Amino acid sequence: MGIIGLRTLLTEIDSGVKDFMKQILPYQHHPAAIKEADHSLHQHQKFQTHHALVSHRPAQFSQKRTEPLLSTQAPSSDKGHLTSAVGQSDAMADPPACCAACATCLLCPYSCRWITAKKEKRKGLRTTKCDCSWFLFLFCVFLFTLVWLYFAIIILNDFHNFNEFIFKQRKLWLDWSLVLLIATAVLITYSSVLLVLALCLQLCGQPLKLHWLHKILLILTALVVAAAFTGLGIKWAEEWRSARISLQATGPFLHIGVVGGMTLLAWPLASFVYRTRNTGLKVFLLLVYCTVMIALYLAPLGITSPCLMEENQLPPKPALVGHRGAPMLAPENTLMSLHKAVDCDVQVFETDVMRSPFPTVPSLSAGDRHQAAKQRIPSLGQALEAAKQSNISIMFDLRPENHSDYQSFVNATLAVILQSGIPLQQVLWLPDGFREQVKQQAPGVQQVYGRKRLQNEKEPLLHVNLPYQDMSSEEIRQYRQDNISVNLYVVNQPWLFSVLWCSGVSSVTTNACQVLKEMKQPIWLLPSSTYLMIWIVVDCVSFLTILWAFLLLK
Repeated sequence: MGIIGLRTLLTEIDSGVKDFMKQILPYQHHPAAIKEADHSLHQHQKFQTHHALVSHRPAQFSQKRTEPLLSTQAPSSDKGHLTSAVGQSDAMADPPACCAACATCLLCPYSCRWITAKKEKRKGLRTTKCDCSWFLFLFCVFLFTLVWLYFAIIILNDFHNFNEFIFKQRKLWLDWSLVLLIATAVLITYSSVLLVLALCLQLCGQPLKLHWLHKILLILTALVVAAAFTGLGIKWAEEWRSARISLQATGPFLHIGVVGGMTLLAWPLASFVYRTRNTGLKVFLLLVYCTVMIALYLAPLGITSPCLMEENQLPPKPALVGHRGAPMLAPENTLMSLHKAVDCDVQVFETDVMRSPFPTVPSLSAGDRHQAAKQRIPSLGQALEAAKQSNISIMFDLRPENHSDYQSFVNATLAVILQSGIPLQQVLWLPDGFREQVKQQAPGVQQVYGRKRLQNEKEPLLHVNLPYQDMSSEEIRQYRQDNISVNLYVVNQPWLFSVLWCSGVSSVTTNACQVLKEMKQPIWLLPSSTYLMIWIVVDCVSFLTILWAFLLLK
């Protein structure tokens, strides 16, 4: 056959293949049509190869005639690729390339299907609106659990109250803070791992088919955290104020962390925006993301902390008041607890007559444990004598204040104080009942009030004793300027002690005197100018990173 005849034959075959491809386009998802198209293309390529072997000019002739033909067909005979090429969804464009092994490793724990990513693609599985809704639910559960983790860390300062409450109700002593932290860690780990898997699957262009078991566990996680918040609001409402105070210690660092997290979120967001063809969804997501980022960039305008000051402006370290002595080192309200508190450099021994368990006895040395076993609640005279010998003050809390014979309690207490020989200025009187009588019988006793000063105060207050949630940093500074001593209780965590130290509080009542004693300065102290520079640098780096993510994935 001559050259002209071969050219005519190839042209006719080329035209026939094109017509056949046009015919199978309407049936692009049908497996039989795909198989037939692959067989036709295979026979055509086989014929071209055979002709190249017998032709006198194989290279030039075959190349010229096969180029137009190959340009009209799929680059590969792989059925999955052909299906994805001609069966493109109206909502999503082609997914980015991803290692098949990596995609499979991501799919297995997220979808609980031990199947390769290639098979998933052959099945034609894609992320539906329902899948997107579950991803949004997963993201919300993660944030919900993360907020609870923050609260769990904050309420550790006051968890001794919860332990005592459970002990009184169930007669069971356990450090429930450990149970709380373990449960919270499990929940936050589970939700965060699922979220990371979902984001990686999105970057790899894999379907977000969340398994039904994960859906049930996520719902249970949300219910458990919601129940925890509900219980906190009903039984422990003051902890909401504790959380507000904690932001003064963590606000600058939370801002940096949240900005960093939202910046990393730009990568999967950019991948989704460039793949989706839904213009309305694109605009909505971009507007929400930009709004959140702008709010975060400007958030430091509303962040205040007493620790944003120069080092030379730092007030003196607050004095320590031993809450029932040193209850973490010895049984509370005992002489041993008083002596342990003296070793922690406390200046005041706060005591009452309530009996409570001693949970940290296993941490004692053998000698201290033997001594603790012999301890008994001392009489008031013995406590006054020990305070006098140790040269520390003693603060009384007489209970129960609603007793019908409370006045006799006051009279008996005053009699013991006057007989003990302790200097009256070392006695701090807390109870409000019959205070005028106490002033007359023991005028040297220092009167400590459990309230804030009034506008029409007849007699100026010199000492106040309040829960740390009841006074703001501004009020503490104002009282300090007016020479009013402020003692706040109960302060156990270093972050809270740091905030109150920077605020200028005079003293704090604590269960952890051995911890606060070792603090030589607040956890952090930052000049306002330095924080301003950090703020600007973090925002600029975040903006440039987001811009890079969107340009790189375009």
